[in-house]
Amino acid sequence: MKARSLADLAAIKQVLQAQAREAAEREARRREQEARERRERELFARSVGPVQVLKDRGRAELQRPRPAPHPQQRALDERSVLREAISDEFDVETLLDTDEALSFRRPGVGPEVVRRLRRGDWVIQAQIDLHGLRRDEAREQLAAFLREAVRQGLRCVRVVHGKGNGSPGREPVLKAKVKSWLVQKSEVIAFTQARALDGGAGALVVLLRPSGGRGP
Repeated sequence: MKARSLADLAAIKQVLQAQAREAAEREARRREQEARERRERELFARSVGPVQVLKDRGRAELQRPRPAPHPQQRALDERSVLREAISDEFDVETLLDTDEALSFRRPGVGPEVVRRLRRGDWVIQAQIDLHGLRRDEAREQLAAFLREAVRQGLRCVRVVHGKGNGSPGREPVLKAKVKSWLVQKSEVIAFTQARALDGGAGALVVLLRPSGGRGP
């Protein structure tokens, strides 16, 4: 760096002094970092005490896959929503057709739809067996099953509730509850008792709303 005047010389001197200060500051920070790390190592060594190196036994260190995280709180929240979405206090009897199967159809859905459903015109694409479950378990599992069926675009499913032969007084308690829960789900547009070969009085065949949301 060549100076042409005393002013240039002074400027060069200031630059060199600034560079020297920066270098000195970097060196001071480096020494302080090394000293801090040394103190931390010494403190750790004093805390742990004497250590002994383990002998190499020739064993391979395998990386075991970690289990996927399970969102427990979200699962609890979803179960709470499912419980609140369908009530046990709902009176379904006034909405059922007065046929031998006490079938159900939404307003605007013709009786022919129920007749076709009873004949098996729709292929049963999935089913859930609630037989033997407690009421709360059955309600939650049914709501989750319907939600998944709608997500997959299914139209016809079967819900097995049992005939109630094992219930006190041989009353089909779960059967009545299932009908009440189904009526409260907007995705259900009709249901009827299954044919004998599909479960008879122990099951319901349920027709779900199509993905487009229109028509049977």
